[in-house]
Amino acid sequence: MNAVDIDIDELVALRRDIHAHPEVAFDEHRTSELVAAKLRAWDIETYTGIGGTGVVGVAHGLRGKGRTIALRADMDALPMEEEGRPLHRSQRQGVFHGCGHDGHTAMLLGVARHFSRKRDFAGTVVLVFQPAEETGGGANAMLADGLEERYAYDEIYALHNMPHFPPGTFGVLDGAMLSSCDEVEILIDGVGGHGSAPEETKDPVMAAGQLICALQTVVSRTIAPSATAVLSIGSVHAGSASNVIPAHVELTGTLRTFDEGVRTLAKSRIGAICEGIAMTSECSISVAFRNSSPATINHREQAEAAAQVAVDIFGAENVLREFAPINSSEDFSEFLLRRPGAYALLGQGGVYCHHPEFDFNDDVLPLGVRFLVALAYARCAA
Repeated sequence: MNAVDIDIDELVALRRDIHAHPEVAFDEHRTSELVAAKLRAWDIETYTGIGGTGVVGVAHGLRGKGRTIALRADMDALPMEEEGRPLHRSQRQGVFHGCGHDGHTAMLLGVARHFSRKRDFAGTVVLVFQPAEETGGGANAMLADGLEERYAYDEIYALHNMPHFPPGTFGVLDGAMLSSCDEVEILIDGVGGHGSAPEETKDPVMAAGQLICALQTVVSRTIAPSATAVLSIGSVHAGSASNVIPAHVELTGTLRTFDEGVRTLAKSRIGAICEGIAMTSECSISVAFRNSSPATINHREQAEAAAQVAVDIFGAENVLREFAPINSSEDFSEFLLRRPGAYALLGQGGVYCHHPEFDFNDDVLPLGVRFLVALAYARCAA
């Protein structure tokens, strides 16, 4: 296996700088500028403004034609407050790298640094720094901007931290890795009025109550027990006074599945239930699915290739190939719909992603860089 050239102190400093200056979806201007500046300083072919704030670096091997392998890292932070107190704590109120994208960006910069010095290979490595993963719009924005056509990669891979796995472990599945995600937005319009005269109203609160209960049958009475689906209503917005029946109610929730057939069936059933409750309540009910991402489905050959590379980095006993798919979602799934590839997990321990005290574990940075570099070498030569 090729030796990997890693400046760990520089990577840690970069990771912590990005953590201290987080930016939310499509606002990653400082982060993009930092990434592009590093790539250019390292003589990596650099393209900016891809899908808004996305950056792409291209490293050509000196041995000529080979396969083109894309490696992707997400750059955006979450719109939440950091409650931990590291020295590199977020300097922006209400914005926080609570999912480790600062670490992912730093790892891919580490890969870029290696290939700026070591180009004795055949093929091309495309480094994709993606905006707006948390909103589910960044992947499609880059694809709409011609990412595939402009860089013509054969396969694409991503590595995400996994607090549920101990540091020094690695996980990848064949097939379903992460669930799909659809934000469900239901708007109920009725006729408001005084609480003492409900007969004069078309009560959207009553309709909402019936709807919340009826929606539970989507999973329990529509989806086969052998399949997996989750439908949760997370918010109810209605009214402002105890003696007033409001005219409008808004429900929001999340739908998650691991199969596109199940996803389509669940969405159809949600629509049908809304139509039925609208008829019985005499209210108008509309449903929309927003910020949607399909399930992240790994391609078998590429997942196996990633696992084989990981054995050399982590040891066979630390490479996990059988575990339950995860109900989180990722818009990396959009890339996998169009090109072969795989999404893998890097164990890091600690609190779970999106926890207010989350922080990326810098100790696993070199492991991630070594894996991604070795994977690029292996797949370019495949």
